[in-house]
Amino acid sequence: MKIILTQEVSGLGAPGDIVEVKNGYGRNYLLPQGFAIAWTKGAEKQVTLIKRARSAREIRDLGHANEVKGQLEGLKVNLKARAGDGGRLFGSVTPAEIVDAVKAAGGPVLDRRRLELPGHIKSTGSYPVRIKLHPEVTAKFDLTVVQG
Repeated sequence: MKIILTQEVSGLGAPGDIVEVKNGYGRNYLLPQGFAIAWTKGAEKQVTLIKRARSAREIRDLGHANEVKGQLEGLKVNLKARAGDGGRLFGSVTPAEIVDAVKAAGGPVLDRRRLELPGHIKSTGSYPVRIKLHPEVTAKFDLTVVQG
Protein backbone atom coordinates (compact mmCIF):
# COMPACT_ATOMS: atom_id res chain seq x y z
CA MET A 1 0.00 0.00 0.00
CA LYS A 2 1.38 3.40 -0.97
CA ILE A 3 0.83 6.22 1.53
CA ILE A 4 1.95 9.79 2.20
CA LEU A 5 3.09 10.51 5.76
CA THR A 6 1.58 13.56 7.45
CA GLN A 7 3.62 13.24 10.66
CA GLU A 8 7.01 11.85 11.57
CA VAL A 9 6.86 8.10 12.17
CA SER A 10 10.03 6.65 13.67
CA GLY A 11 11.57 4.02 11.45
CA LEU A 12 9.40 4.98 8.50
CA GLY A 13 9.95 8.61 7.50
CA ALA A 14 9.17 12.27 7.88
CA PRO A 15 6.09 14.29 6.90
CA GLY A 16 5.66 14.45 3.15
CA ASP A 17 7.51 11.20 2.42
CA ILE A 18 5.81 8.72 0.11
CA VAL A 19 6.37 5.21 1.46
CA GLU A 20 5.24 1.68 0.70
CA VAL A 21 3.90 -0.24 3.74
CA LYS A 22 2.03 -3.47 4.34
CA ASN A 23 -1.73 -3.14 3.80
CA GLY A 24 -2.71 -3.92 7.40
CA TYR A 25 -0.20 -1.47 8.92
CA GLY A 26 -1.42 1.34 6.70
CA ARG A 27 -5.13 0.60 6.87
CA ASN A 28 -5.36 -0.31 10.58
CA TYR A 29 -2.81 2.02 12.18
CA LEU A 30 -1.34 4.81 10.07
CA LEU A 31 -4.51 6.04 8.36
CA PRO A 32 -6.89 5.95 11.39
CA GLN A 33 -4.30 7.60 13.69
CA GLY A 34 -3.82 10.43 11.17
CA PHE A 35 -0.13 9.65 10.62
CA ALA A 36 -0.68 9.24 6.87
CA ILE A 37 -3.08 9.75 3.98
CA ALA A 38 -3.69 7.40 1.09
CA TRP A 39 -1.55 8.09 -1.97
CA THR A 40 -3.28 9.63 -5.00
CA LYS A 41 -2.05 11.97 -7.71
CA GLY A 42 -3.91 14.86 -6.07
CA ALA A 43 -2.54 14.01 -2.66
CA GLU A 44 0.97 13.92 -4.08
CA LYS A 45 0.58 17.60 -4.98
CA GLN A 46 -0.14 18.31 -1.29
CA VAL A 47 3.25 16.82 -0.45
CA THR A 48 4.94 20.00 -1.65
CA LEU A 49 2.85 22.04 0.82
CA ILE A 50 3.72 19.68 3.68
CA LYS A 51 7.43 19.78 2.82
CA ARG A 52 7.41 23.57 2.57
CA ALA A 53 5.85 23.87 6.04
CA ARG A 54 8.37 21.37 7.44
CA SER A 55 11.37 23.22 6.01
CA ALA A 56 10.17 26.49 7.60
CA ARG A 57 10.35 25.07 11.14
CA GLU A 58 13.12 22.52 10.75
CA ILE A 59 16.73 22.95 11.73
CA ARG A 60 18.46 23.86 8.47
CA ASP A 61 21.84 22.14 8.76
CA LEU A 62 24.51 20.89 11.14
CA GLY A 63 25.86 24.40 11.80
CA HIS A 64 22.42 25.72 12.69
CA ALA A 65 21.81 22.70 14.94
CA ASN A 66 25.06 23.40 16.83
CA GLU A 67 24.06 27.06 17.20
CA VAL A 68 20.68 26.08 18.67
CA LYS A 69 22.45 23.55 20.93
CA GLY A 70 24.65 26.35 22.31
CA GLN A 71 21.57 28.48 23.04
CA LEU A 72 19.80 25.61 24.83
CA GLU A 73 22.70 24.48 26.99
CA GLY A 74 23.21 27.96 28.41
CA LEU A 75 19.53 28.29 29.31
CA LYS A 76 17.88 28.02 32.73
CA VAL A 77 14.39 26.66 32.11
CA ASN A 78 11.85 26.92 34.93
CA LEU A 79 8.34 25.54 34.69
CA LYS A 80 5.61 26.39 37.17
CA ALA A 81 3.10 23.62 37.77
CA ARG A 82 0.30 23.07 40.25
CA ALA A 83 1.45 20.79 43.01
CA GLY A 84 0.10 19.46 46.28
CA ASP A 85 1.81 18.72 49.56
CA GLY A 86 5.24 17.15 49.21
CA GLY A 87 5.78 18.54 45.72
CA ARG A 88 3.62 16.00 43.90
CA LEU A 89 2.08 17.49 40.75
CA PHE A 90 -1.56 17.38 39.77
CA GLY A 91 -1.04 15.46 36.53
CA SER A 92 2.32 15.49 34.80
CA VAL A 93 4.46 17.81 32.72
CA THR A 94 3.88 17.46 28.96
CA PRO A 95 6.38 18.07 26.15
CA ALA A 96 4.24 20.99 24.92
CA GLU A 97 4.58 22.68 28.31
CA ILE A 98 8.36 22.20 28.21
CA VAL A 99 8.55 23.75 24.72
CA ASP A 100 6.52 26.74 25.97
CA ALA A 101 8.82 27.09 29.00
CA VAL A 102 11.92 27.08 26.77
CA LYS A 103 10.37 29.77 24.58
CA ALA A 104 9.44 31.85 27.67
CA ALA A 105 13.02 31.54 28.97
CA GLY A 106 14.29 33.17 25.77
CA GLY A 107 15.20 29.98 23.92
CA PRO A 108 14.42 28.92 20.36
CA VAL A 109 11.13 27.46 19.18
CA LEU A 110 11.39 23.66 19.38
CA ASP A 111 9.42 20.72 18.05
CA ARG A 112 7.80 18.90 20.98
CA ARG A 113 8.04 15.54 19.21
CA ARG A 114 11.83 15.65 19.32
CA LEU A 115 12.03 15.93 23.12
CA GLU A 116 13.36 12.94 25.05
CA LEU A 117 12.15 12.98 28.65
CA PRO A 118 13.60 10.85 31.48
CA GLY A 119 10.14 9.37 32.09
CA HIS A 120 6.97 10.96 33.38
CA ILE A 121 7.60 14.16 35.33
CA LYS A 122 5.16 14.02 38.24
CA SER A 123 6.90 15.95 41.02
CA THR A 124 8.83 19.18 41.53
CA GLY A 125 12.59 19.17 41.12
CA SER A 126 15.28 19.29 38.45
CA TYR A 127 15.19 16.96 35.45
CA PRO A 128 17.61 16.44 32.53
CA VAL A 129 15.88 16.85 29.16
CA ARG A 130 17.38 15.90 25.81
CA ILE A 131 16.27 17.08 22.40
CA LYS A 132 17.37 15.65 19.08
CA LEU A 133 18.00 18.71 16.90
CA HIS A 134 19.69 16.92 14.01
CA PRO A 135 20.64 13.28 13.35
CA GLU A 136 24.15 14.11 14.62
CA VAL A 137 23.33 16.75 17.28
CA THR A 138 21.54 16.19 20.60
CA ALA A 139 21.25 19.03 23.10
CA LYS A 140 20.78 18.62 26.85
CA PHE A 141 19.36 21.11 29.32
CA ASP A 142 18.00 21.02 32.85
CA LEU A 143 14.32 21.63 33.48
CA THR A 144 13.41 22.85 36.95
CA VAL A 145 9.79 22.20 37.91
CA VAL A 146 8.62 24.49 40.71
CA GLN A 147 5.35 24.73 42.58
CA GLY A 148 3.28 27.58 41.20
